[in-house]
Amino acid sequence: MAKFEPRDRKVKILATLGPASANPDMIARLHRAGADAFRINMSHADHETHAKTFAAIREYEAKIGQPIGILCDLQGPKLRVGKFENGRTVIPHGRHFTLDRNPEPGNENRVELPHPELFGLLQKGQRLLLDDGKLRLRVIRADENEILCSAEVGGVISDRKGVNVPDAEVPIPALTDKDRRDLAFAIQQKADWIGLSFVQRPEDLAEARKLMGGYGALMAKIEKPLAVRHLDEILEMSDGLMVARGDLGVELNPEEVPPLQKRIVQQARKAGKPVVVATQMLESMIESPAPTRAEVSDVANAVYDGADAVMLSAETAAGQWPEEAVTIMHRIAKQVEKDPGYDERISLGRVTPDATTSDALAEACASISRALKISAITVFTSSGSSARRVARERPRVPLLVLTPSLITARRVALLWGAHAVRTKDIGSFEEMIGKGKRMALRHGFGEAGARVIVLAGVPFGKPGATNLLHVVTLQGDELARHKSETSGK
Repeated sequence: MAKFEPRDRKVKILATLGPASANPDMIARLHRAGADAFRINMSHADHETHAKTFAAIREYEAKIGQPIGILCDLQGPKLRVGKFENGRTVIPHGRHFTLDRNPEPGNENRVELPHPELFGLLQKGQRLLLDDGKLRLRVIRADENEILCSAEVGGVISDRKGVNVPDAEVPIPALTDKDRRDLAFAIQQKADWIGLSFVQRPEDLAEARKLMGGYGALMAKIEKPLAVRHLDEILEMSDGLMVARGDLGVELNPEEVPPLQKRIVQQARKAGKPVVVATQMLESMIESPAPTRAEVSDVANAVYDGADAVMLSAETAAGQWPEEAVTIMHRIAKQVEKDPGYDERISLGRVTPDATTSDALAEACASISRALKISAITVFTSSGSSARRVARERPRVPLLVLTPSLITARRVALLWGAHAVRTKDIGSFEEMIGKGKRMALRHGFGEAGARVIVLAGVPFGKPGATNLLHVVTLQGDELARHKSETSGK
């Protein structure tokens, strides 16, 4: 298999695997088309199936010699109605409809709501949204056994459809028993990222952190209005954010979601933590080989906002055109990043660095890359924090992230502009400069005469000690020695 070449774009693509794509051949094709990391949705399939997917990704990763990130997305506490007599019914507009605790099959007048925590919580005037907002109920009266509603928007409803409660804080934990089992499995399989669904409060992250036992990175999915109100605290307790626009768009008015998306992306960027924009990005490509113009603009706007990654869901998991969806998303991102106004757009989000040496040097890297003709920024890091600091500044050139940690190399697969290479640690300044040059040459980040920024910390190997920046020029003899070394292997 040919050696993997670095991407010619900075934003990353996260592709969901499922029935249409969770096989070795399609995984390879999606990665070659542009997918940088893969999402495994724990809401579907069983652990045996997911274990095969993990194995297929890691086998392909070993073949190409390029670290690939895997995000395991936990299902979360999804609220659902019970079952109906005939599997479905119609709730007419304007009619009364009751949600109760009776386990008998429902009909056009009532259905079970198997979530006792909602009874006594809801109040007159609050909304209940069924089946992703397709049906809208307004509470007339609620007690410990029944919730009487009026159907403001009626329609067809079938068994086990979802329920959203946008006007109340529902006292349910972020992790269900299923989530705990899935999380244990994900850690056993060495997932790089854990996606926590339906986060409402910063406390929701605490149990997941404890169960992770220090392994993996935690991504909070922002899909509840309450989470938006606690955004700063949630961001502080997480390693990254996902703008999960599906449920967020159900519980909020549609016009509220775009400015919220920009705000969440901006806040994550300020914190130097990866942010993923997800859901319905190329939705029509589930069935069509081409996206709509509006979908193309949607993806482009996320790239212009400076998101670290854009995600494909059903488009690659269950759609008819998974490879084409990745290809088109790759092309959109490339085109945006070629726009002369792109650098200025993403620079609008730059923030003043903290008063630390590490942050000051990260800002200096971006400043130098704008002032001089630089081909890349080579970052030596063990934990990935130095790379995150530099990526936060959105420099004009890519990041070559050199790390002895495979965990770190895989995790930065979702980091803007980063190409990770696992390599042995360095022990001296001379070794740092020599290796920085060789790796830049070997991985196509510069040719003879090109200048590269090298960023590291002394003493070497100590996390969080970034204190050294050096601008080097790749010499002809370095290139010759590199060719001699590689030809002799």
